[in-house]
Amino acid sequence: MKLLFLACLSPKTGNCTTAERIRAHIESAGHTCELRDASEFQSSAEVAELVTQKPPFEGALAIHLFKAGRLLLDIQVPFGVIFGGTDINEDVKVEQKRVVMEQVLLKARFAVAFTDKLKEEAEIFLLSQSSKVYVQPQGVKTEATENFCWSEFLKSSGVCREDVGEMRVFLLVCGLRKVKDPLYLVEVFSEWHRDNPMNVLVIVGPKIDPVLTEEVEAVAKSGGLPGPGEEPKGASCCYEEMLRSGQQLRLRGHVCSHLGGHGSGGTCGGQRHPGECSSGAA
Repeated sequence: MKLLFLACLSPKTGNCTTAERIRAHIESAGHTCELRDASEFQSSAEVAELVTQKPPFEGALAIHLFKAGRLLLDIQVPFGVIFGGTDINEDVKVEQKRVVMEQVLLKARFAVAFTDKLKEEAEIFLLSQSSKVYVQPQGVKTEATENFCWSEFLKSSGVCREDVGEMRVFLLVCGLRKVKDPLYLVEVFSEWHRDNPMNVLVIVGPKIDPVLTEEVEAVAKSGGLPGPGEEPKGASCCYEEMLRSGQQLRLRGHVCSHLGGHGSGGTCGGQRHPGECSSGAA
C-alpha cells in the first residue's frame, strides 16, 4: 500500500521525531510511506493533484488536524489524522480553525489521540465523533548510550556534591521555545530547589528560540545559580547548583540545555539514581 504522510517537519521538534517513527513503523510492515512537510503545500488542491500522480497513493495520514489535515480535504482516497497538542491547546480557540478541524474530523476515516485526556478534550471542543477517535499511547524505543556515567555527568556539569548519586533529578525533554513554556517550570522548580537542594531540573533539548533561552538562563541565575561557563561560589557551590548549558548528554543525538532549578518541597517524585556508572537512555 502506498501512503502519503503529512506533518510539520521542523527540525528538532516532537512532530518531526514522531512522524519519522510512525513512517518507519509503516514501512517495516511492508508498505510504502512518503513523508512530506505540510509547509511544502499551499492548498488542498496541490495535495489532491499529488495523490493522483502515477503510481497513485492509496491512502493518507496527517499529524495535526489543522496544520496538515486540512490539506487532505480534497483528496479522493481514505485518510486518517493524528491529534497534536496544538490542535486542542491552541487551534480550537480560533473559530475559523476550529470549523476546518471539524470538517477534517468528519471526513477522516479515523483519528488517533495519544492520551485519553486528549480524546476527551477533542470531544468537548469539536463535533462529537467518538467512534472515530482511538487512543493509542506513544511507544518510544530507547537506545542506551554506551560508556555514559550518570554520576560523572552530573559532577562535570557543576553539581559538586559528594552525594550526587542521591540527588533527585527531574528530566524535561523539550526544545527551548515558547509553545513548550519551559520558563514556567523553571520558575516553579526554583522554589523546590531552594527548600530542598537535592532536587535538580535537567532540560534536554535544542535552543530553538535564542531569546527564550536567555530568559530561562536569566531566571536560573537570578536565584544565585552559576550560569554557563561560571564557577559556583560560596554556599551556592553546594546548595544552589546549576547544570550548565552546552554540554552533551547524547540522548538520541540531541544536545542538552542543563538548567538547575531551585525547587520546593518536602516530598519529591523525581527518580533517584545510583552512584555507580550507568548508561543513559532516551
